[in-house]
Amino acid sequence: MRIGLDFDNTIIRYDEVFQQAAKERGLVVGGFSGTKQQVRDAIRLQPEGEMKWQALQGYVYGRRIRQAKLFPGVRQFLRRARKNGDTILIVSHKTEYGHFDRDNVNLRGAALRWMEMNGFFSEDGFSILRDHVHFASTRSEKVSRIANLNCDFFVDDLEEVLSDPAFPPSVRRILLSASAVVAHLPYKVCSDWTAIEEVIFLDR
Repeated sequence: MRIGLDFDNTIIRYDEVFQQAAKERGLVVGGFSGTKQQVRDAIRLQPEGEMKWQALQGYVYGRRIRQAKLFPGVRQFLRRARKNGDTILIVSHKTEYGHFDRDNVNLRGAALRWMEMNGFFSEDGFSILRDHVHFASTRSEKVSRIANLNCDFFVDDLEEVLSDPAFPPSVRRILLSASAVVAHLPYKVCSDWTAIEEVIFLDR
């Protein structure tokens, strides 16, 4: 099989990093506790909140990405795909540089270094080919790339990607979400990677 995966907030989890970085910059109070989305929502309520959020996002996705972790279950999933001989294709909507990022870190390069550090390309890791990692500057470019790669499955954490009118109908879509309303969605919803593994490897 050809299994397509989103990167940010699907493979890699930033919740703790966003929380800590937001506290360091004084964007949330010291006792704040929450997910990346909750950090975002809190910052966006502030004056110039969208600009502050985008600057924080560029900082975390760039200079602080080393502190981010694999989502629980991803390691087991990728090992199983390798054992099965399945092809893993990563397609990420990621610009080269973050908006308002004072450090001007290349975000795509930072993501590739994180993957290398976590064994994505090594023979004793997941043996994913570097050529199978793709970055797109826009959502429409990402959807087009998914279609051109002839994926059998695609996993993403964003409903707007999987619901895009241009998304290839031949690709089986899986939304990674613990909060999505399952009813009326034209694709599978999984709350964690254990459920994703069951859908792809056991329910096919």
